[in-house]
Amino acid sequence: MLYAVIFEVVANILVFIILMIWASAAPAQSALLTLASSTLAMGWNYLFNLMFDSVQLRVGFKKNGWIRCLHAVLFEAGLLWVLIPFAAWWLDISLLAALKLECGLVIFFLVYTWLFTLLWDYGRAERSRS
Repeated sequence: MLYAVIFEVVANILVFIILMIWASAAPAQSALLTLASSTLAMGWNYLFNLMFDSVQLRVGFKKNGWIRCLHAVLFEAGLLWVLIPFAAWWLDISLLAALKLECGLVIFFLVYTWLFTLLWDYGRAERSRS
């Protein structure tokens, strides 16, 4: 639980800053887009996993590396399908500009998640040595 809370708080702060710089969004505009996107992502995460698990139960596949990759790609594609038009509307930019922005954020989250997890695991390992 602590991992998820810290992950989301730090991510939201970083995305808020990124939106102000890359999208030239005003602070209030950036903050509201960040919070709305985070809320949409959490809701989509819950809904997508319910659907994915339902399909798994019906079809009976195992969650191996390929299925995990498919899961990640489908999750991100579904999220982008919602966030691109929302970001375009909210920031008053073209769909192409919103696509570029959202793709940049996907790349950011790939790197951020990897680094955050490494740091989290390192911190836990250090704490257990004490």
